[in-house]
Amino acid sequence: MSDTGVVLTDIRKSFGNLEVIHGIDLTITEGSFVVFVGPSGCGKSTLLRMIAGLEEVTDGEIEIKGRNVTDLDPSDRGIAMVFQSYALYPHMSVRENMAFGLKMARLPEPEIDSRVKAASAILKIDPLLDRRPGQLSGGQRQRVAIGRAIVRKPDVFLFDEPLSNLDAELRVSMRIEIARLHRELGNTMIYVTHDQTEAMTLADMIVVLRDGRVEQTGSPREIYENPANTFVAGFIGSPRMNLLNAESAGDGSIRIGNSRIAVQIDDSRMAPGDKLTLGVRPEHMNVVADTEGTLRAKVDFYEYLGGTQFLYCQLEDGQAVTAEYRSSVPVEAGDILHFRWLADDLRFFDAAGLRLKGAG
Repeated sequence: MSDTGVVLTDIRKSFGNLEVIHGIDLTITEGSFVVFVGPSGCGKSTLLRMIAGLEEVTDGEIEIKGRNVTDLDPSDRGIAMVFQSYALYPHMSVRENMAFGLKMARLPEPEIDSRVKAASAILKIDPLLDRRPGQLSGGQRQRVAIGRAIVRKPDVFLFDEPLSNLDAELRVSMRIEIARLHRELGNTMIYVTHDQTEAMTLADMIVVLRDGRVEQTGSPREIYENPANTFVAGFIGSPRMNLLNAESAGDGSIRIGNSRIAVQIDDSRMAPGDKLTLGVRPEHMNVVADTEGTLRAKVDFYEYLGGTQFLYCQLEDGQAVTAEYRSSVPVEAGDILHFRWLADDLRFFDAAGLRLKGAG
């Protein structure tokens, strides 16, 4: 059996003369949980729908478990899809909704009953089987939609922003449910979201998309700690990574506004005055008492979140910077603070926004 769940080869999609997916190559290991993430309009849902067979592929090939499914109907691809809208039949009970696809496939009644019971047990919705969708909460309806997918025993589950209609508390609990489901079933799962928190908490591998192209693929840790460019650095993380305009001083230090700071960067390829971007996560911005070689900023406002605070500050040259602050020493708007960081926590990007190799 192939160990590749899904393989995309030079996938392209055009609407008339407008190309929206630009030659994507991607290999998804069988049994992995892969999340497509990116801003609205980046092509993530279109890519998912092409895998599902709901959008025609303009060019390229899609393989699922070693089979070329590019031109197959959705029902012949070995996939099951869970949509943002629950798409349940309101006049049917939960049991009937879950069984409907199996009845259309003419499976024997004992097999249908067995599959519905097994799925409802996994999702803990046994008490709901005789209710109708109108009698269920949003989270319960989403469980039923997932159960309808489980009973099909697909090779690949496809999720298209399944939690976006739920409130914040339910989204957290359903994330946990979906992660548990993946551990129990072991199927390949492909999940689309614009919410980078969902991507970070669910994925084995994240695929970051922008304008129909893959910007970076990797584990959540790799994407977070080693972004390939300033787009990924700024998109993944909440609050986002600080991306500060800087220039090389040509002597192992950089200038940010009026501050001159020593850094560990190989600037042998850079002349004094060359532009670059310094990236540093809010949790790596350390408030220090001394002033030499530090970044000076004024606190505009802060968010107190109990175990931590986020300080939203402004540098002397007007650049914004965010710092996570865990000290018990109170901070107020208008305070002047000095920040320092560890060299290993810095990331550097060139004028085009690409990661500088061997730097940070």
